[in-house]
Amino acid sequence: MEKAGKFNRYIFAVIVLYVSWILLTATFRKDELIVGLIVSLLVAIGTYDYLSEYGLRHLYPKRLWYLAIYIPYYLWEMILANFDMAYRVLAPSMPIKPGIVEVHTDLKTDTGKLALANSITLTPGTLTMDVKDDTLLVHWIYVKEETVEGATREIGGRFEKFLKEIFG
Repeated sequence: MEKAGKFNRYIFAVIVLYVSWILLTATFRKDELIVGLIVSLLVAIGTYDYLSEYGLRHLYPKRLWYLAIYIPYYLWEMILANFDMAYRVLAPSMPIKPGIVEVHTDLKTDTGKLALANSITLTPGTLTMDVKDDTLLVHWIYVKEETVEGATREIGGRFEKFLKEIFG
């Protein structure tokens, strides 16, 4: 894929920064939106080269649709994992079986692998320790599956089906 032009990449950076601003401030007040737009326009001047190589080509409806589905799905998975971890802490009889497992990924882009690693790490009970080629090394608080296929299905599979569509 050919690298996008500077203006295209700048606009993409402004959009990403502005959406991030809105999500972080969690407000739709007019003055906040205006300040956010101004800050996004200024910050994008110095960062657009680092934020995207391909510019607006990343923003097509199918990817945005899967992202819109993934966010609540991920939040739900995180809530379930939080309850599981809280129960393990509060109920000493609840077993733990910590271990390190390998998780295989079919994601090809570094950004997709990063998103998968972060999704795993930000879910309580798992921690991505290393990413090497198509393998993630994950510390798991309760190892249910020791095989690569089983760990991949239990840990990475639930996120990867969405991330493949978002990041390719």
